[in-house]
Amino acid sequence: MDTYKTIAASVEEVIFKEKSSKFLGYAFHVTSEEEIKANLEAVKRAHFSARHWCYAWQLGYGSQQRYRANDDGEPNNTAGIPIHGQILSFGLTNVLVIVVRYFGGIKLGVGGLVQAYKTTAQLTLQEVEIVEKLITEELIIRFEYPLMNKVMRVVKEQSLTVSRQELTENCTLYLSIRQSDYLKAKEIFENIFGVVVVNNESSES
Repeated sequence: MDTYKTIAASVEEVIFKEKSSKFLGYAFHVTSEEEIKANLEAVKRAHFSARHWCYAWQLGYGSQQRYRANDDGEPNNTAGIPIHGQILSFGLTNVLVIVVRYFGGIKLGVGGLVQAYKTTAQLTLQEVEIVEKLITEELIIRFEYPLMNKVMRVVKEQSLTVSRQELTENCTLYLSIRQSDYLKAKEIFENIFGVVVVNNESSES
């Protein structure tokens, strides 16, 4: 698989109420833990008088995928894990879901908490636009200018994307290539005399 699903844009303050407690759901598209921290801090500032700010996030794909679930003072596994379960249920990555709880004075019990956080996360993710994106590899090639026509013919024939270029006497192209097509494209360029393959790295389109 060289695609993954994520959300197109953030969704804020999806409301769920249970026995006087109010739960507010947020979903953010994120690509780093720094973004996650910034969004958490913003939500906490907006709801500084709330009792709990529980969350779960998932980043990356394949062997690089990682996640975290946080109960923020609720009983163990009653908030973060149910929220993360909904992220998995929707098949998403690069997403942060936060559920803010305003305590209404009536305890919900373990089962009630699990259901409330699960439901809020589910309702929140039902509001987002889910998009499918390509996993790409960046291939960097270097060559002298007289080879430009030959290189660009391969780029066109293989439907590759030039994400950046440095055109001098020695030219450098940064190519964004669908992961499943990467090895084929790399081999083609390696077989062109005068073209040097520099390196590559995974990225998201």
